[in-house]
Order: sequence, then C-alpha cells, then structure tokens
Amino acid sequence: MQTSIFLAQLMGPVILAAAISLFVNGGQQVAMAREFLESPSLIYISGILVMTAGLAIVLYHNVWAFDWRLIITVLGWLAVIGGTMRIVFFRTVEKFGEAMLDKPVAITVAGVVWFVAGVILCFFGYSS
Repeated sequence: MQTSIFLAQLMGPVILAAAISLFVNGGQQVAMAREFLESPSLIYISGILVMTAGLAIVLYHNVWAFDWRLIITVLGWLAVIGGTMRIVFFRTVEKFGEAMLDKPVAITVAGVVWFVAGVILCFFGYSS
C-alpha cells in the first residue's frame, strides 16, 4: 500500500496539471502536439521515456485490485504499450495522433479522463 500511495502522490499532481493545462491552454496544447508529431525523433525518444516509466510502475506496482490502485496499474501498462508503440511504430503513432487532434471531442474526453484520474490519485495519495 505504501508504494500505491507514493505513486499516487507522484503521478496525481502531474496528471492533474496536464489535464488543467489542456483546458486552459487547449489551442496551444494542440499546436504543441502537432509540432511534436512532426518529429519522428521526439516520438521515438518519448517512447523510450514513457516505456521506462511504465515498466518501473508495472515492476513495482502490478496490483489488480478493483479499487483506486487499479488506476496506477492500468496507467503503467498503458505507458508500456504506448511507449513500445512510439519506439516500434512511430509513423503509425504520428498518423493516429494527427487523426485524434482533428477531433475536438476526443481531446475533451481525454482531458476529462486525465482530470478525474488526477483528482482520484491526489485524493488517495494525500488523504492517507
């Protein structure tokens, strides 16, 4: 449980800040994302970083309990998968990202999901 609390305290504020930034700076966030997607090198390097972080989470927190800790585990596995995709299929990631950026509803839904996950992780991480 200590690992779960630590990871919630670490991940919660970052996820929450990213979600809030998406709502406050939506246009600039989309512009940055488009710029990012134009660089296969950045996609590849981010894949290495994201996969490394995901593996660290999965190796130390592979908890499949049906409570708030599942968010951490799922985010860890999504990071492993997403990082791998960026490393191996960076051109596909570029096309997928461009398609998502052309759908404002998808960006809003992603922002809401990130916001809720950040709030939950902050709550359980800092209220314990």
